[in-house]
Amino acid sequence: MKIIWSPTARTKTKEILEYVAKDNPDAALVLIDQFESKIEKLKENPESGRVLPELKNDKIREIVVHKNYGFIYEINPDTIEILTIRHFRQNFSSSKL
Repeated sequence: MKIIWSPTARTKTKEILEYVAKDNPDAALVLIDQFESKIEKLKENPESGRVLPELKNDKIREIVVHKNYGFIYEINPDTIEILTIRHFRQNFSSSKL
C-alpha cells in the first residue's frame, strides 16, 4: 500500500515538530522517528488503528504515536491517506479533518 499525506497532515506535523524542536531538538528527532515508524507499519496492517467512534466510518482510523499524538487516516483500496494529526489535549470533531 502507498502512503499519501494530505496537506493538512503535512502542515500540522511540521508545526508540531518545529514546536518541540524549539525547546528540545533531540526530542523532536526522536518524535520524527516515532512518527515515521508508526506510519510505515500501516502498510503491513492498515486496520491496526482504532475506528473513531465520532465518525462511525470503519475506513477512518487513528493510531497513537508517543502518548500524546494521534494520526487520523483513511484506508482506501490501494492507499492509506494520512488526514491529520492531533494532540490528545485537543478536542476532536470531524470538522477538523
